[in-house]
Amino acid sequence: MIVCIAEKPSVARDIARIIGANTSRDGYMEGNGYQVTWTFGHLCTLKEPGDYTPSWKSWALTQLPMVPPRFGIKLIEDNGIKKQFSIIERLMQAADGIVNCGDAGQEGELIQRWVMQKAQANCPVKRLWISSMTDEAIREGFANLKDQNDYQPLYLAGLSRAIGDWLLGMNATRLYTLKYGQNRQVLSIGRVQTPTLALIVNRQKEIENFKPEPYWVLATVYRDTTFTATKGKFTSKEEGEEAFATIEGKPFTVTKVEKKEGKEQPPQLYDLTSLQVDCNRKYAFSAEQTLNLIQALYEKKYTTYPRVDTQYLSDDIYPKCPQTLNGLYQTKFDGVAPYAELIKPIGGKPLKKTKRVFDTSKVTDHHAIIPTGVIPHNLSDAEKKVFDLVARRFIAVFLPDCKFSTTTVLGEVDSIEFKVTGKEILDPGWRVVLDKEKSKLSEDEPKKEDDEERTLPTFVKGESGEHKPTLTEKWTTPPPYYNEASLLRAMETAGKFVEDETLRAAMKENGIGRPSSRASIIETLFKRHYIQRKGKRLIATPTGIELIDLIREELLKSCELTGIWEKKLRDIEHQKYDAGQFINELKQQVADIVRDVMSDNSNRRVTIITNTEDLNKKKPKK
Repeated sequence: MIVCIAEKPSVARDIARIIGANTSRDGYMEGNGYQVTWTFGHLCTLKEPGDYTPSWKSWALTQLPMVPPRFGIKLIEDNGIKKQFSIIERLMQAADGIVNCGDAGQEGELIQRWVMQKAQANCPVKRLWISSMTDEAIREGFANLKDQNDYQPLYLAGLSRAIGDWLLGMNATRLYTLKYGQNRQVLSIGRVQTPTLALIVNRQKEIENFKPEPYWVLATVYRDTTFTATKGKFTSKEEGEEAFATIEGKPFTVTKVEKKEGKEQPPQLYDLTSLQVDCNRKYAFSAEQTLNLIQALYEKKYTTYPRVDTQYLSDDIYPKCPQTLNGLYQTKFDGVAPYAELIKPIGGKPLKKTKRVFDTSKVTDHHAIIPTGVIPHNLSDAEKKVFDLVARRFIAVFLPDCKFSTTTVLGEVDSIEFKVTGKEILDPGWRVVLDKEKSKLSEDEPKKEDDEERTLPTFVKGESGEHKPTLTEKWTTPPPYYNEASLLRAMETAGKFVEDETLRAAMKENGIGRPSSRASIIETLFKRHYIQRKGKRLIATPTGIELIDLIREELLKSCELTGIWEKKLRDIEHQKYDAGQFINELKQQVADIVRDVMSDNSNRRVTIITNTEDLNKKKPKK
């Protein structure tokens, strides 16, 4: 008998139906030589400190650092989990072979390996590795089962992550709680959550300490068009007034008219982070909400595996794309086919294929998020919105570039130069897929002028005439508060602001956390009362600010250092770095942190937050 183990009952039912295990039993399905059972996500976890030695049960500075000689796992304390595990254990111990049907990623590998270890399974193990849950993908996956050993580096990376998080989280949380939490406030410290909190706190301090400074902008209106002085900002009013006096009453002369045609490529396909960013900006969905929605679409077979950090497709996907587009062509919501007119121009022709979309070298475990071609039915309003973004982005990559014309006009008044730029769309190309619905941009994300089409009147070099100059006083502004969209981008690029897609992709290896974990990290910061929402803004609470102020160890709050750890974990997955070395380095780092904090003789403490109402009563200390 072959035992197949999936990550949740709904996935197990789909697999059982495809392979002919149609008889329901208690905790599994059976038939055709298969038994298909399931977990509920994690059934096992790493042992807690008290499981290793009784002296680690109570929190005491004298017991730190806690470093088990060998890490072990245990069942999570839950009656439902214990019951299901006993079924899995019985099936596995009698099995001739096992098929690991866990989620095809690092976390999915860890979940099922731990269950197999706990069940003491000794038979051969195969791995089902698929990127979508369609019937075709499941059949193809079972026809091409992989050897479990092929995924050993993936497991070692997941195990190293879990052990690393245990070492740092358990030790640093106890250390800071006992030292600075007045024995009443648990101060949770984490390898990813603490640098993320530091990003928010540091930005908040930058805003609070910002001192606005005035500057003056010289402009003039000629033929109902506003030209701005190219010299830029005047830092003193006198300087601006002097320039204003120089041009007042003198004719404006057009010195140059330049017209350039350009092209704009379609945006790249979605990875999880870019989808979360767009959903937050457009619909104000939280990162966790978007992850749950795209996961639901994946499980309903409408989109591919969501927890990905690549925006590319492997070359073998290209022949399947016409079929996927055909599914979108037939898709209807409320009787309307939203994609049919968009797909018509490219239907029946060879699809465009570029390295910006199809590049096998940029794909490891899974490709970018795309529709499967299965026609969606019974979607919630929120699911429809997420699906629509994924569908339109997929269609866009096969459409022509957007062609536009940029006109730059230079003018001069008594040796002071002025400039205006206009943009005219000549052929929208891929831009026809853009949903006309207005995005819910926050006050921190004003729409860029460059995004808007602005056609200028026809100007001729040498023409001259009257104009109306203006000198406008403006003030410098602080950087915006983080919202979830901008925080996700900062986590992706280790705190650096990177707008360019290509550069951002190059920095992903050193980002904070994995795409699949960033949403839960942000939610953890809310649950710990370290941050709160004010509209779309993320605001650090007094506890959050004071915790970051307390931490003198750069290792705990540095985005770049945490990004380097993430890079090492990826290197373990790709067999470029040794898992044992990663753990030993972390053990040394934890020992150094404990020593440094213990030697702090100050009497620093943090503000105690007991509930969310307290957040609005207390003001952060300057």
